[in-house]
Amino acid sequence: MMDQNHHSDKTTEAQPSEKRKTRNCCNGFKMFLAALSLSFISKALGAIIMKSSITQIERRFDISSSTVGLIDGSFEIGNLLVIVFVSYFGAKLHRPKLIGIGCIVMGTGSILTALPHFFMGYYRYSKDTTFNPSENSTLNLPTCSINQSLLPNRTSLEVVEKGWEKDSGSYMWIYVLMGNMLRGIGETPIGPLGISYIDDFAEEGHSSLYLGNLLAVTMIGPIIGFVLVSQFSKMYVDIGYVDLSTIRITPKDSRWVGAWWLGFLAAGLISIISSIPFFFLPKTLDKPNKEKKASASSISLPMKNEEKSQMASLTKTGQNVTDTITGFLQSLKSILTNPLYVLTLFLTLLQASSHIGSVTYVFKYVEQQYGNSASETSILLGFITIPSLAAGMFTGGFIVKKFKFTLVGIAKFSLCTHLMSFLFHLLNFALICENKSVAGLTLTYDGNNPVASHVNVPLSYCNSDCNCDPTQWEPLCGSNGITYISPCLAGCTSSTGSKKSIVFHNCSCVEENGFQSKNNSMKLGECPKSDDCRRKFYIYIVVQILTLFSAALGSTSNIMLIFKNVEPELKSLAMGFHSLTIRTLGGIPAPIYFGALIDRACMKWSINNYGKQGSCRIYNSLLYGHTFFGLTTGLKFPALVLFVVLIFAMKKKYQGKDIKASENETKAVNEANSGPLINDVKVDHETHI
Repeated sequence: MMDQNHHSDKTTEAQPSEKRKTRNCCNGFKMFLAALSLSFISKALGAIIMKSSITQIERRFDISSSTVGLIDGSFEIGNLLVIVFVSYFGAKLHRPKLIGIGCIVMGTGSILTALPHFFMGYYRYSKDTTFNPSENSTLNLPTCSINQSLLPNRTSLEVVEKGWEKDSGSYMWIYVLMGNMLRGIGETPIGPLGISYIDDFAEEGHSSLYLGNLLAVTMIGPIIGFVLVSQFSKMYVDIGYVDLSTIRITPKDSRWVGAWWLGFLAAGLISIISSIPFFFLPKTLDKPNKEKKASASSISLPMKNEEKSQMASLTKTGQNVTDTITGFLQSLKSILTNPLYVLTLFLTLLQASSHIGSVTYVFKYVEQQYGNSASETSILLGFITIPSLAAGMFTGGFIVKKFKFTLVGIAKFSLCTHLMSFLFHLLNFALICENKSVAGLTLTYDGNNPVASHVNVPLSYCNSDCNCDPTQWEPLCGSNGITYISPCLAGCTSSTGSKKSIVFHNCSCVEENGFQSKNNSMKLGECPKSDDCRRKFYIYIVVQILTLFSAALGSTSNIMLIFKNVEPELKSLAMGFHSLTIRTLGGIPAPIYFGALIDRACMKWSINNYGKQGSCRIYNSLLYGHTFFGLTTGLKFPALVLFVVLIFAMKKKYQGKDIKASENETKAVNEANSGPLINDVKVDHETHI
């Protein structure tokens, strides 16, 4: 009787203990899920801030679009440096701590990106404007001064440069490149290790739900990013350091630079804060009860047997490594000799390159083509991009599941969505605005006749004796709707007022219908875009929504094509190699060659203090539009052709077979998700779209 009571007491004591362990397991898992959600948000936030700040960085560091493309691609370079290490060793080490370290490195990279702002001195948007921390700003805009030399003006500039003022160009942009590369290194372990941890310790059948919630919560990052960039772009870059009342340019000016560095500081701090919980989480969590029962016998084995097995495994380490390398090479050969996988790999590479190039320079395109400020562009593109992509991905996944497509059906659905996106994309060619009327670039300096080339346009009778600096960019808008490069080149001989209210008078190059204008006074600033161009802008917004929606519609089916056309045991390797290819051949070179071709559309470059080419002030709108959309079209069309080839190849292989895509779909996705690179591909694919 006493033994029975004693046994019942032990049982009642064991039950609370077991419940306490289960509760601790759940609490630890929930804590990990919350911390991972915050890290995913900070990761997406940093990516959006970088993409949205491309134009600001280009102007601040006085660099070309191709150089900015190199900076943008450095993120993928950093990712590739450690992706193999993370993929192989990550699951064997303390995953939460590795993710925490990754968040710290990612945050440090964002902060390093912002640091050059504090060492570069004040931003000089004009060679004739100087800022002194102990005095108010001084304005010295040269007008048409007949028979006077520019030498005194240049000498005064040299004195300023040798004093407190630091050059805004130089090579400080290398720190931005290093910071972005560091951000790529830190981002690498977050996706694959975090999702594999969830898959290992979530309750059976619940991992898909957790992953869906995680990706949904991640969308908070881009929303915050677009809002922050929009607000910071309104603020002048040197806010808090200079008297803002003395700044004569506006956010719509091609020289305006907002407080781009604030976004990177915010993203860096959030990343570092998100790392804290990971250092308090265990390496492993208690597995669900079913798994415990299944492994109970192995736990009850004697300790000596476990030690013997460990010793035996150590003696076979060399042989295991050889077998692993041989097996890896054989598996790699197997997927690379699979024609269906290779076709899918190439067509998704073309798609990804098109998406990456478009996303990198779409902010710049909208600003230059339609005359919007960086703030307006950021909030607008954020407002249309996120809902369009989310709706497209949800609808695409629902359609595939609802109609239970065969593998060939999935390929046909992907072809249809890509064709829709391609056709909507072609509409952009009709929405390119005409070039602005700019005296000295698209017209002669008197504004009467068009010119064949913007290079070395000869001076006119109205400014040939003014001794103007041809490198100056201080645009004015005439009453005739023509933009003039500078007061001197417009033939203005005097000015009144100061700062933003300055007015230039007696501008001899301002003519209407071949006669000198009666109102030949002008204010600073480019002439606005035409009403026709503004109407095209509203249509462009609608076209973008349709293009993004149709592209996202096929994103789920594209991923399924990658791992369903290979052997089941090779799914993880197939997705991993796909990720490596997209990053290496798409993520790194695409921003560079897009930027290099866009640079060819520039009509007026800034000249830095060393006499070297800086950033572009104004583009040829027609050439910019045709280059930008022509390049994306040149990448999208071959992908369409490859889709057709893929469908015929799949029909030939699966002829007479009725393989449903939904069959064992959950199992297939979970197997692919167990690979170290698949999760990174999903997040990366969504970001690039």
